Amino acid sequence: MLVGIFADTHDHLDNIRLAVAEFNRRECELVLFAGDLVSTFAIPPLRKVNCPMIASFGDNEGNKVGVRGGMQIIGEIGEPPFCIQLANGKRVLLTHQRELIREPVDGLDIIVYAHTHKPRIHRDEANRLWINPGETSGWSYGKPSIVILETDSMAAEIVWLCDADRQ
Repeated sequence: MLVGIFADTHDHLDNIRLAVAEFNRRECELVLFAGDLVSTFAIPPLRKVNCPMIASFGDNEGNKVGVRGGMQIIGEIGEPPFCIQLANGKRVLLTHQRELIREPVDGLDIIVYAHTHKPRIHRDEANRLWINPGETSGWSYGKPSIVILETDSMAAEIVWLCDADRQ
């Protein structure tokens, strides 16, 4: 299963469109969002995603009621952290801030978090995959990014949106 992962869009509509285009180009079967969409006007570009989307609120959502209402058209959104089970049985914890995760995280295969605006993919001592897709906005570091995850092989790749735009 191919999963697109992004976070920290902070209302950067152009980069939200780039992320959606990349998810669609790669034919993702699911998109996960790890928080900080920020406002309702960031919702319309997400309507172009060609697959289901599951999102977590972040710590900078300016209008949670409006974002929740807009997300009903696209997919689901919830308060972090929460778990989902993928079609292939993999269990994913989705959150915005890593600090919200209460140890232990037994029974999980993948932990998706954000907030730092810095992409990172690593495995812990129990071989769980930890994914931070970085910032889709590019506001903080000027390097907008997303992650593409293949859940059968558990291979994850950071995709730089500035490079994806040139392909």
